[in-house]
Amino acid sequence: MNTEVSELRTALTPQRMCAAFIFLPLLSYAFPPFMDADVPYGLRLLFWVGVMTIALGAIWATRMLLRDKLILLKLPLRDLAFAAVILVFLTPLLWLLAWGLFTYTGKVVPEVKSVAAYGVLFATGLVLVRRGDLHADSLGPKPPELPRLSKRLPEGFEGQIYRLTVRDHNVDVVTSEGVFSIRSRFTDAIAEMEPVPGHCSHRSHWVTDASIAGVEKTGSKTFLRLVNGDLVPVSRKYKPMLEEDGLI
Repeated sequence: MNTEVSELRTALTPQRMCAAFIFLPLLSYAFPPFMDADVPYGLRLLFWVGVMTIALGAIWATRMLLRDKLILLKLPLRDLAFAAVILVFLTPLLWLLAWGLFTYTGKVVPEVKSVAAYGVLFATGLVLVRRGDLHADSLGPKPPELPRLSKRLPEGFEGQIYRLTVRDHNVDVVTSEGVFSIRSRFTDAIAEMEPVPGHCSHRSHWVTDASIAGVEKTGSKTFLRLVNGDLVPVSRKYKPMLEEDGLI
């Protein structure tokens, strides 16, 4: 849910909202519904606002339905699949909108084939306009971005980094492929772990959030248990921050 809300906020930029307020009135003035010039301007505007709302809903429903499902299809076939599903969502709602407006004004409701022709036109346009967003979803989740620190590890490293630990003037990088020692200040090594989220648990230890599997206590001492079985001490200084972020 949080991801969907974030996507909605990203889509509804001030520039797009401003363009909608300018574009929709002009569209309503120039193009009456189904080329019926007798439709009053107010209903024209209502029609096109409804069309845009239905179009956005059709795009959202198509993205949710086809997300991660078209990876093996070639680009033209994915376009056809998107257009077909958008058409399925769009056409019935478009006909209901037209039926309501034309019935209200006492006019003859457009035939289904006329509405279907509009649906094909809109579905094709939506696929072309939002092509990048649709294909980004259909290709599955993006691989996680590697931190800059990974460039200082052996060539070809593709594992997961679990923690950083200070040792003399070096930093031990504990990973799923072993432990690698690099010459670096601790603060610099932590900075190079961006954008991977993590926390200091001790002045000599930094762990990635994803590697924390649980918490163990021995007397008054608290340890983070990592996915590789390591126990990393938690000092009094850093314990409140870990508690606040829900990690212990």
